[in-house]
Amino acid sequence: MSGKGSSDYSYKGSGTNSQGNHYCARDYGSSASNQNSYHYSNSNGSYYYNNPNGSTYYNNGKGSSTYTPASGKK
Repeated sequence: MSGKGSSDYSYKGSGTNSQGNHYCARDYGSSASNQNSYHYSNSNGSYYYNNPNGSTYYNNGKGSSTYTPASGKK
């Protein structure tokens, strides 16, 4: 890989769990803070991102969202 851009990942897989929530997993390699990032798109309209830099983002699908930076402080 030649660079640290967000496109530098290998696709790990996707599917739907028993709750009807869709997920997609990606492997960003050893140089990423969070090597195995993923996101969920939930059947109730909410979604959750676990980002390669270690931050997370959650939206409840009703207009409220929470972002937590990689430092762990909101």
